[in-house]
Amino acid sequence: MRPPLHSLTALALLATFGGAPLLAQAQASCSSDGVAQPVALYERFINADCESCWAGPPAHAPGASALVLDWIVPGGLADDAPLSAAATRDALQRLQDLGRGVPSFSDTHTAEVQPLPGRLRVANGLAMNDYLGTGIAFQPAPRSLLPAGRYAYTLVLVERVPAGTAGTPVERYVVRNALQGNWNAGIPLSKKEQSAWIDNRSMRTPEGTDAERLFVAGWLQDAQGRIVAAAQSRCAAGS
Repeated sequence: MRPPLHSLTALALLATFGGAPLLAQAQASCSSDGVAQPVALYERFINADCESCWAGPPAHAPGASALVLDWIVPGGLADDAPLSAAATRDALQRLQDLGRGVPSFSDTHTAEVQPLPGRLRVANGLAMNDYLGTGIAFQPAPRSLLPAGRYAYTLVLVERVPAGTAGTPVERYVVRNALQGNWNAGIPLSKKEQSAWIDNRSMRTPEGTDAERLFVAGWLQDAQGRIVAAAQSRCAAGS
């Protein structure tokens, strides 16, 4: 039996992290390779009921080296909310993870990246049948020993909305999907696992998403909740 197409998109990303550079170039043209690691995570949360929050400029401007994300939080109007098409329950989970409540209008959270020795890498392929192959990996620096403990990673599928479109006066980076997982340091690993932490999955692209504006971003945090690595993909010219 042939595997479903959304499984094939994830399999294509195995080449990106698995040492087949030619195949990776052909099938995953968007990655964080050559992109400077963000120095901060800048998250804007907008209640889906608050159309003016989307239509107005944010209260604070993020720095150029920050990873900027816009989360649309489900509101009391449910499907009748003006921003309901972009609302996601992942935003509720993210607020819960941060220990913050649902904003009546909007809220902003910032966190500095306190980098561990190593490199976080994210990548994505082309959209296929409403799915996108994605991957996230952390490669520790040579001869470095990570502090023991559990490290939580988050990978988000982001749609860039240019300023002056869709009613926003500023460029937005709307989170359309998210996944989370954990890696553990300080436990015995197989030889294959010792070189890097890797996760490849397919992510669904919600209805109404402009696939040409998609990229992925991710971060890694330690058991104390500190962000210790971050990355975002950039597509090669012409891809």
